[in-house]
Amino acid sequence: MPRYLDPKNDLIFKRIFGEHPNLLIKFLNAIMPLEQGRIIEEIQYLPTEQVPDVVGKKNSIVDVKCVDNLKNQFIVEMQMYWSEAFNNRMVFNAGKAYVRQLNKKEDYNLLKPVYTLAIINDIFDRKTDKFYHHFEIVNKENTNETIKGLEFVLIELPKFQPQNWKDRQLAVLWLRFLNEVGEDMRTLPAELQENDDIRQAAELCEQAAFTPEELENYDNYWDAIRIEKTVRNASLREGETKKAIQIAKKMLEKCLPLEDISEITGLSIYEINAI
Repeated sequence: MPRYLDPKNDLIFKRIFGEHPNLLIKFLNAIMPLEQGRIIEEIQYLPTEQVPDVVGKKNSIVDVKCVDNLKNQFIVEMQMYWSEAFNNRMVFNAGKAYVRQLNKKEDYNLLKPVYTLAIINDIFDRKTDKFYHHFEIVNKENTNETIKGLEFVLIELPKFQPQNWKDRQLAVLWLRFLNEVGEDMRTLPAELQENDDIRQAAELCEQAAFTPEELENYDNYWDAIRIEKTVRNASLREGETKKAIQIAKKMLEKCLPLEDISEITGLSIYEINAI
């Protein structure tokens, strides 16, 4: 019985989508909001360039870049965490790819769209249960009017539920693959097994397909992610504590009882007296 590795890991994600163009084509055709009747028929991989790192988040972004037969570029990212800095990074990366299509002597009409697909193993929009977000440049007064060039698709993987996307069965299978396949799985679900492409992707996740050195890199990636998570949570707690202290200061100025301040802010009496 095979042991599967998690496809969200840097090593596995790039093995599947960065080395097997047939799987990346099927994945993009299933997930991206392409015009009706249009399909990606072939791709060519592009080198992934270093872009400015998000401080403290150097390990949590995995990306694959390609160009299709119509010269449209696709940037596919697997992000373990979300922050506003990631938003800036995505726009920067897509904008740079768009600009670098031309040399100084070429006409602007040669420019082709750049699409970013970000699979995020985190939640960034807590105002809605929607997990699929499609952004493009639109006229605010008439959203039917758009400017072509840059489009972004962001998927919040923790929100994904198969019943939320019944009309896109292939997309559901691919997202189930990313969400469900992992070290706790011993048998691939029948619905995934029946799809030839997803079965191939799952076979690429089998531990037996990797060398001891690669498996060490696989484990090191998760260690790095755990460290990032610890730093991230510590930073969030620090921010929450600073906010609580500011609230406590205002309450002290109004001479409210220490017990009430402690209950509202979560700070201890000792912490409040030390302000």
